[in-house]
Amino acid sequence: MQGESFLFQAFIYLMAAVLSVPIAKRLGLGSVLGYLIAGVVIGPFALGFVGEQEDIMHFAEFGVVMMLFLIGLELQPSLLWRMRGPILGVGGLQVAITTGIFMGVAIAFGLPWKMGLAIGMTLALSSTAIVLQTLTEKGLMRTEAGQACFSVLLFQDIAVIPMLALMPLLEMGEHDQVFASTNIFLVAATEAANTSPAWQQTLLVMGAVGGIIVAGRFLVRPIFRFIADTRLRELFTATALLLVIGIALVMQKVGLSPALGTFVAGVVLADNEYRHELETNVEPFKGLLLGLFFISVGASIDFNVLLTQPLLIAELVTALIVIKGLILFALGRFSGQPLNENFFFASALAQGGEFGFVLFSFAQQSKVLPPEVTSPLVVAVALSMGLTPVVMIINEMLIQPRFAIKVGDRQPDTIDNGPTPVIIAGFGRFGQIIDRLLIANGFQTTVLDNDPAHIEMLRKFGHKVFYGDPSRMDLLHSAGAEDAKLMIIAIDNIEKSLYMVDMIHKHFPHLKILARAVDRRHAYQLIHRKVDVIERETFESSLHMGIEALKLLGFRAYRAHRDAQTFRHHDIEAMYEMAEIHEDESGLVARSNQLSDDLQEIFQADNYDLPQEVNQAWDTTNLRKDVS
Repeated sequence: MQGESFLFQAFIYLMAAVLSVPIAKRLGLGSVLGYLIAGVVIGPFALGFVGEQEDIMHFAEFGVVMMLFLIGLELQPSLLWRMRGPILGVGGLQVAITTGIFMGVAIAFGLPWKMGLAIGMTLALSSTAIVLQTLTEKGLMRTEAGQACFSVLLFQDIAVIPMLALMPLLEMGEHDQVFASTNIFLVAATEAANTSPAWQQTLLVMGAVGGIIVAGRFLVRPIFRFIADTRLRELFTATALLLVIGIALVMQKVGLSPALGTFVAGVVLADNEYRHELETNVEPFKGLLLGLFFISVGASIDFNVLLTQPLLIAELVTALIVIKGLILFALGRFSGQPLNENFFFASALAQGGEFGFVLFSFAQQSKVLPPEVTSPLVVAVALSMGLTPVVMIINEMLIQPRFAIKVGDRQPDTIDNGPTPVIIAGFGRFGQIIDRLLIANGFQTTVLDNDPAHIEMLRKFGHKVFYGDPSRMDLLHSAGAEDAKLMIIAIDNIEKSLYMVDMIHKHFPHLKILARAVDRRHAYQLIHRKVDVIERETFESSLHMGIEALKLLGFRAYRAHRDAQTFRHHDIEAMYEMAEIHEDESGLVARSNQLSDDLQEIFQADNYDLPQEVNQAWDTTNLRKDVS
């Protein structure tokens, strides 16, 4: 039947992704929830377009395998050492406390301690795939909560190794081994032999991991050097995929998770000179397969178990999210996270994870847990993963706004440093440099910022920053705007920046305004408002980097500096000219292209004093190709 063909199944999965994810993104639900909903819709318990197709499932699971490999590539040993505090502290405490509490709950319901320990370890894990995808989409990886999430997930991923090694030692001899057909995530080798004694299985696990470390350290580098010498990009891509798939096969043979093996390999290769090339080649496959994995999770939720034991499943899902969320919230407060960051931290990680499917499958193979225990737990973990985007949306829409209102109710600080010639609005990386330069030259400043957590951190370093919204008229009066000479707007909020310019022109017309432009269109709007000095936030630093690039390409130092100044003068003049027509997109594009051609002619007409090899490269249509 056509519905049973692999190509038809793949077509349905891809069509579901193409249709559902843009709709979910437009509704503000995020891509992960879109994938999960699509899986439920096309799955056997809804429209029935796909059945229990293990080929598609195994294919999609390689998204998680490749994701863990890329995570490992980012973790140089030096970075791991710097992050040892949050990894071992918050991450270690989370796994230990969560394992202990769920183990206690299992024992309280009459299960043996070995089964309770297996359940506790498994439920302590969160979904690396869902959380990292959400953090990346929302641009939250660099926040305090994002870094805390990453540290916990990293410890969990590492902790899976000893968990898998320990599982055979917890074997319950009185239970028969039955493989659960409802298992969702089968990356642990379901075909691995289970006839070996527990201690031999443990040694086999540790030996496989050790072999990956040794091979990655001593064998992979010369292999990639040999492949790189061929200068065939497609061959390097094939080699990267061969490495990932080969490690996955080795892990399957010893009954371990391929994702875990590739994670270890990624860490080993993190200091390899071919790391960036590996990332570039694997990344496209990871993105596609990870989406298919989320769809397959949604499609494989066993609604028969849900329908026959709805109350039990509801209790398990609620207990998992609530207990885990409370533990995470307490750890976040213990580690000193701000309250708003802590709510996000707790809601992001309060679910089961894909490694939970691995451990439940492995525990069943190892005769630690029987099918009647693992089946409802697997469904509960899958539903908790599906509910994670919903929980995070509830946090964003209901909890965070309430907290934001409380923060906004805080009264502005009393400004007690007297009148100063300069007021700086915004004290991020842009405003801090300006303030340090002015103070070093003997000028006093009044600095305003509206991020309480940021202010408290800066005060620890000796900066005098006052809390308050710099766009408020009363705060500017308190800051001495009537007596100041300069108003420096260093905030990165475009709307608030423009509002401040209009307000200052109206109420403090004597102030000279220096404003940070986030991008070129922001600069156009500031030009129209007659701002005295406009500085694009990355323009000057980019010019300095360009000077160094020209020098490394063979330009004499004086020529590189002179060309940079020519470029700077030409670009600023062009910016003011194009500000007059920036609302006419077609005219703006045409004039931009003309100005680019004019600038190129200026430089080409003045290249007589360049080294011969640079002149030859300059005359080609592809400078990058020639100088490489």
